Amino acid sequence: MPVPIPTTDGRHFADGLVVMTYVEGGPPETEADWRRVADTLRQLHRLTAGWPQRPGWRSSTDLLHAETGTKSDLGAMPAEGVARCRAAWARLVGRQTCVVHGDPNPRNIRLSADPVALVAKLARSAIDWDEAHVDVPDLDLVLPHNAAGLDEEAHDIAAQAWAAWEAAVCWDDEYAVKRLAEVQAV
Repeated sequence: MPVPIPTTDGRHFADGLVVMTYVEGGPPETEADWRRVADTLRQLHRLTAGWPQRPGWRSSTDLLHAETGTKSDLGAMPAEGVARCRAAWARLVGRQTCVVHGDPNPRNIRLSADPVALVAKLARSAIDWDEAHVDVPDLDLVLPHNAAGLDEEAHDIAAQAWAAWEAAVCWDDEYAVKRLAEVQAV
């Protein structure tokens, strides 16, 4: 993973900015590349099992009973959409949690000859790590080619919960509406 570069006075976070080391490599392209990504995500999940939630954040299952979390405001969504999201998240109840990357897409991943680096997307010329949070690890494993090897039921549960998550955290834009349309009706 990229490493923070401290300021001259030793801080890693200054005025809302964290500068990280450059990571060589390119995005995953092949099924084998995505399997490497899945292996790296699983390692992250193993190493962070039992970690506490980020302050103010909620997991998908927390949103079964809460209306808001850092980027989520279920009160802004249509009631029918909230019901569909909560039905998808309810299928995750009781599962182990850990840190999830929160946005494992080709823009956020760099592969080189050996390591896989999970990086953050470039947003407004600053590094944006705000998708990482504590949740059910399968949310990170809805990858192209089903590279994580989830069985059909586990993949369906994770894909529905992930679509619901993205709809909730992005509400109300075109992308969120598209993701909500992927969540099965109750």
